[in-house]
Amino acid sequence: MDIVLAHAWFLDNDPHEKQVMKPYPPLGLLSVTAYLEQQNFEVTVFDSTFSTLSDYETLLKTHHPPVVGLYVTLMTKPTALKMIKLAKQYGAWVVLGGPEPPYYAEQYLNHGADIVVVGEGELTLTELLPVLKNKNRVALHGIDGIVFCEGDHLIHTPPRAQIPDLDVLPMPAYDAIALQDYVDAWRSHHGVGSLSVVTARGCPYTCTWCSHSVFGESHRRRDPILVADEVEHLIKTYHPDQLWYVDDVFTLNHRWLKTYAAELKRRDLYIPFECISRADRLNDEIIDLLATMGCSRLWIGSESGSQTVLDLMQRKTNVQAVQTMTHKLQAQGIETGMFIMMGYEGETHADLAATVDHLKIANPDIFLTTVAYPIKGTRYYAQVQDRIVEPAPWEHYTDRDLIVTGRHSKQYYQFATRWMVHAVQLKRHRHNGDYIAMVKSLIHIGIGRLGMMLTQHQTEKLPAGRGWYDADRTSPA
Repeated sequence: MDIVLAHAWFLDNDPHEKQVMKPYPPLGLLSVTAYLEQQNFEVTVFDSTFSTLSDYETLLKTHHPPVVGLYVTLMTKPTALKMIKLAKQYGAWVVLGGPEPPYYAEQYLNHGADIVVVGEGELTLTELLPVLKNKNRVALHGIDGIVFCEGDHLIHTPPRAQIPDLDVLPMPAYDAIALQDYVDAWRSHHGVGSLSVVTARGCPYTCTWCSHSVFGESHRRRDPILVADEVEHLIKTYHPDQLWYVDDVFTLNHRWLKTYAAELKRRDLYIPFECISRADRLNDEIIDLLATMGCSRLWIGSESGSQTVLDLMQRKTNVQAVQTMTHKLQAQGIETGMFIMMGYEGETHADLAATVDHLKIANPDIFLTTVAYPIKGTRYYAQVQDRIVEPAPWEHYTDRDLIVTGRHSKQYYQFATRWMVHAVQLKRHRHNGDYIAMVKSLIHIGIGRLGMMLTQHQTEKLPAGRGWYDADRTSPA
């Protein structure tokens, strides 16, 4: 083989996701695999999702691949570092890609990786593999979009241009992994089998906390006919009950969406799906179209109920539009989900109260909360960089663990979440006339607001000693 492509997410190592059990296949790796195979390279995909680190080592020991390419995200860094070490033990070149490595290239290279790919991987690996096969380190200088070490020097080659026409890429190599396992895992735990599809790359919006390290602030769409081909293949081959369109903004291009919907209808393809969009890319016509196509749930960009905070985030949307579009979606039978981010720079108690009011008015079917964390390379990271404290040596934490000194404590936001969740539930219980549930929610609201008041002067700071970090640990807590 020419290369083993792998990712670093093992379901057995993620108790929360194992309980949720909604895994999706590594589409990025499958896209790179299909393109490399089209260029006559021999590729083996190690799909870690349902595997173990021991399975990975067995593959290395048995086949001694010349190159191992690892897709790394913020959350998979600790495991990826173990996989790098194992690959080096068996004599492989290690090439890293994905959103995490570009901004920590030096650290990854110091921990055993040979090359970091910045941006899309298809064209870069096509040029890189022959060079690695010939062990021609001098030729690395002529390959755009990589970072490597030469002696004590860190070499950044010129940026690689993005693939302008995604239609040159073949369909992802679904047969390179046990794709049916994903459908079966969903079906056995939720009664429906699900698969994911990518119709575009990149997002042109400028939200300050969002990483654009792979695709930049671009937006490139695939031909809707080719996407329909792919969906038809998935339905006929793997028989999923629903799809997840993983695009950052599925309804961004209305003309594209109408053409795609017409093509699915022409082929008599109908399958329920879930997607993400924004209030400013929805209107009555598009919502009607989504309902006709089978959209069962749409995650609508929200983040905050404070217009002040949204403007600080450069979200380029407004609170009232989010509320209006949420109601319109629900009127068409489409469930709505929201992501809510607390703790963004400049947020006040009044802004949190505005978010609670916003959620009560919008009344989404589901909402998930998180506390803002600075991802290296984002505008938000740059904004708070002088207040960021690393809680441990680099290999033992992820960006989610970075401490932004001076911000409210984690306990404060835990109480804020309790207040927020139960304030929304109280409205629903009142509407349903469930008085016992109302009392319980009122108690939780009181605990949340009292806890916020008691912890409002607590701020994030580096704990005494080493905090949660223990020198004997091999991964973050």
